[in-house]
Amino acid sequence: MNFDELDAKMRRFEQSLDQTILPELYLAVRLDGRNFTRLTKEICEFEAPFDVRFRDAMIDTVKHLMQCGFRIVYGYTESDEISLLFHPDDNTFGRKVRKINSVLAGEASACMALKLGILSCFDSRVVPLPNLECVKDYFSWRQEDAHRNSLNAHCYWMLRKKGMDVREATALIEGKSVSWKNELLFSEHINYNDLPCWQKRGVGIYYSTYEKKGFDPVKGQEVLALRNRLETELELKTGEEYREWVVSLMEGR
Repeated sequence: MNFDELDAKMRRFEQSLDQTILPELYLAVRLDGRNFTRLTKEICEFEAPFDVRFRDAMIDTVKHLMQCGFRIVYGYTESDEISLLFHPDDNTFGRKVRKINSVLAGEASACMALKLGILSCFDSRVVPLPNLECVKDYFSWRQEDAHRNSLNAHCYWMLRKKGMDVREATALIEGKSVSWKNELLFSEHINYNDLPCWQKRGVGIYYSTYEKKGFDPVKGQEVLALRNRLETELELKTGEEYREWVVSLMEGR
């Protein structure tokens, strides 16, 4: 059997589980840090429940992913996770799921490892979405998850710092309502509404367009050129305003 025949035969097995995302579908990808609780609390010893050093490392990782070859219009991060919204016209790797997942997980892991100076690992999952309403729902869902995680984290670590162990703190807040948790924090003079917005709603990264001065050597004069740059939003809106803003980022990109 010559090489070409062997190559064709074996590629059938390699590609047997390939899945591609149909061009009619919108595409989001979510990445999660693997064992990041241990990484952030035991190895790196970041401040609990939130640390700006870890936040900034996550933001830098999102920015890297948005510039690593895919046409990504919006990046969102909360806790140890990242969500990316692709432009509808992106066709990188023919929209093959295994390529998108493996490349993004690898890029994120490498970037975060360099930022933290220690081995870091992300997993990745492709999320096909059938329409713009589902795109809005997806990012509303992740933002609500950020709010729930933030409230629980502030309650949990407040109790831990008061002397409770892991089991006691977890048991006390388990199943409690949002209002109960807010009252718990307020009893210790912590107003949840006054906490930094990025801790409660996550962080958004998007492209903006700006004018940059240049020089046209042919005409011998200064000209204005349009350029794109990544912006970081630490005070995201909520509700319908946020939902509409997210999908608007696909326009003109």
